Amino acid sequence: MNTGNTNKGKVILIGAGPGDPELITMKAVRHLQRADVVLTDRLVSEVILQEYVNADAEVIYVGKQCRTGLSTPQEYINELIVEHYSKGKYVVRLKGGDVSIFSNVFDELEELVKHQIPYEIVPGITAALGAAAYSGIPLTARNYAIAVRFLTYYRSDIVTDTYWKELAGTDDTLVFYMSAETIDGVITNLIKYGVKDDRKVAIVEQATTPMQQVMVSGVYEYHQKLQGIKLKSPSLVIIGKVVGLHESFAWLQNGDSRANYFKTVATLKNDIKQNNQEEHVSRA
Repeated sequence: MNTGNTNKGKVILIGAGPGDPELITMKAVRHLQRADVVLTDRLVSEVILQEYVNADAEVIYVGKQCRTGLSTPQEYINELIVEHYSKGKYVVRLKGGDVSIFSNVFDELEELVKHQIPYEIVPGITAALGAAAYSGIPLTARNYAIAVRFLTYYRSDIVTDTYWKELAGTDDTLVFYMSAETIDGVITNLIKYGVKDDRKVAIVEQATTPMQQVMVSGVYEYHQKLQGIKLKSPSLVIIGKVVGLHESFAWLQNGDSRANYFKTVATLKNDIKQNNQEEHVSRA
């Protein structure tokens, strides 16, 4: 870092947790209360933005939503971070879940280092841990699993046949992020390579929110019970022997509604447009 930098601004990269606003850390809240600018992802509870953010802060939505064509380009997010820091602002980059698990923090860190911008990283509860806890599924329960793997399968060429064979044979708990649209393929590949018949799959939809839904099936029964179901975003997939513990340890009932807890990118853009119009009218 450039110790001669006289800019009083700073950038804080924060994980907001998986959905339940009470799962955010005290340290994250302290930074949000100090922020001049908050660049927020889509998968951040509105309660956090309404109750924990400095009332005078500018909140900028930079959400992403796969295959909608409305996602904010990462290059633009990087530019916003640098731009607001260069004005001496205290900038918070707020991400759903944890900052370091399947996010674009690498790109943002490269940009910060490139411009010699001081920063801090504040971890959050990642979706896997939130979903497991709120589903009563201990990911590394003794005699059920000795390890857990965090994976993603958003396109067919990122996992080789050799690795599928290893995944099918492992006793590790498998947690798939960003794989709601490809879960049918995940199960097909595991069955193809002989996954054990005591393995179960849990799909946790909108984990830790009032709309959380947990759907469980044996891996070999999946295609009859759950194949083709249209899932809400975000959804997380847990596969392993430990999923069988859900029935014994579930402490939270499925939500009464499968409505969207998080607003879509399109809705957020419309909200911003409407707010801007209202502000223009009030100033006229």
